Amino acid sequence: MPPLTFILAVLLALIQYPLWWGHGGWRSVHRLEHQLTGQQRINARLKQRNEQYAGEVRDLEQGTAAIEERARYELGMVKEGEVFVQFVFAAGQARKNRVTP
Repeated sequence: MPPLTFILAVLLALIQYPLWWGHGGWRSVHRLEHQLTGQQRINARLKQRNEQYAGEVRDLEQGTAAIEERARYELGMVKEGEVFVQFVFAAGQARKNRVTP
């Protein structure tokens, strides 16, 4: 093999090295694309959660229905003039006598 051919082959190999393994090379781009995909999934979940929170905030700002619902179910509050009735069943009767809306 003539020396010029050997030198050109070595130079070609040196030029290819950064393309495949160097900074900004194929491996680096593949790793970054994988990270990007993962981050996009996380962002989509967080965006959905933020939209839920924004909806709750809108409900609380615009009307009293959401506040009333939370007060009833989370705090056990009743309106003035209402009577709170709670049915307590025995363990075996709870399933067969339960009335569902």
